[in-house]
Amino acid sequence: MFDRTGGVQQVVQHLHDGLTKKGHIVKIITPKPPGFKNEAPDDYIILGSTTNFTAGFGAAGNWGLPTDSKEMAQILKKEKFDVINFHEPWAPLLAWQMIRQTKAAFVGTFHANLFDRPSTSSWVNVFTPYARNLGKRLHVITAVSPAPAALMIQKAQTSFEKRMVADIKYIPNGVDLNIYKPFKKRLPLNGPDTKTVLYVGRLDRRKNVEALIRAFALVEAKMPKAYLNIAGEGSRRGSLDQLAKTLGIKNIHFSGYVNEDEKRRLMGNADVFCSPAIVGESFGIVLIEAMAMGCPVVAGRNSGYIHVLTNTGRVGLVDPKATEDFAERLMVIISDGKLSSTLRAWGLAEVKKFDYTKIIDQYEKTYMEAYIKWRIEQHLNGVNSKNAKKFWKTKRRFPLRRFFR
Repeated sequence: MFDRTGGVQQVVQHLHDGLTKKGHIVKIITPKPPGFKNEAPDDYIILGSTTNFTAGFGAAGNWGLPTDSKEMAQILKKEKFDVINFHEPWAPLLAWQMIRQTKAAFVGTFHANLFDRPSTSSWVNVFTPYARNLGKRLHVITAVSPAPAALMIQKAQTSFEKRMVADIKYIPNGVDLNIYKPFKKRLPLNGPDTKTVLYVGRLDRRKNVEALIRAFALVEAKMPKAYLNIAGEGSRRGSLDQLAKTLGIKNIHFSGYVNEDEKRRLMGNADVFCSPAIVGESFGIVLIEAMAMGCPVVAGRNSGYIHVLTNTGRVGLVDPKATEDFAERLMVIISDGKLSSTLRAWGLAEVKKFDYTKIIDQYEKTYMEAYIKWRIEQHLNGVNSKNAKKFWKTKRRFPLRRFFR
């Protein structure tokens, strides 16, 4: 978990930090990363191991594998968690093992949109029974957008399952607006009078960077001072470089991996940020990061991004397979100062609802709801919902709460 920098990892770490500041005790239980031999960071508990996988369309990740039952039982007995938040229940092996060994309020949060393409459809049949059994034990289900929730809704069969999916809470991903904020003065990334299109992310098949390069070839032909900056690493790095050479693109720069500071510098000074993925996206943290830096966004019209680029932001939604239209949209936005300013202003206003302080508040309320449901369910000492709320507030005043995500 802590060795990767993906969207789920960012969310979990921000929840840990934000809830800790509110006085809660938060622990992160995660499987051991492949090859990891160091000490885990503070508040991390390592249980089990992981195995890497490559899903259809080039998406990569890892699954948490079951661990020693005695070790898990000892940890759960010691920690006495009140609320356990399982992030990504579609990978339920470790979660299912844990849920059978402890009593707590259980929350399931769905992030990934793995099943919106034919190449991963066979996975549905494998994991649906696990997820269905796990879902019966969850007190609250959340999702970062309707995209990852679509399969749950489709697979709901029993009246109980239908009630659960009807009550799904949509809590979006967030961005730290204390860190991601526009610069007082923007500096062109490639020199005076230049315009820069920026991509930041993995270079794998699912991200569809090839489509961006093909579109940019048309942009450069009409706008000689336009540049394309690509930041990130991945399996397609070599083929993307070769494609740019084949198309005769001169104004292209591959930055490789960039840290958070460099990412903000690029986003804060680029003329348009572009993410051309067409499948597999459930939200798009990178989109709201660019918006927070005051950068207009152009993105693939997929089931996740459409929930971020709404209203005025829909101007930035494109079909990356329509190369000429894609290129035209990029050119219009980087050359039309009025449109660019409108999109910047919209992004800065819209992104306020994704501020992590608001997201953390939503999760906290969700945990309270799950906790009350659990207390009523267990009929512990005759506690009713009113007393459960009082119990929650009383324990909040002291560092006695324990959350796991």
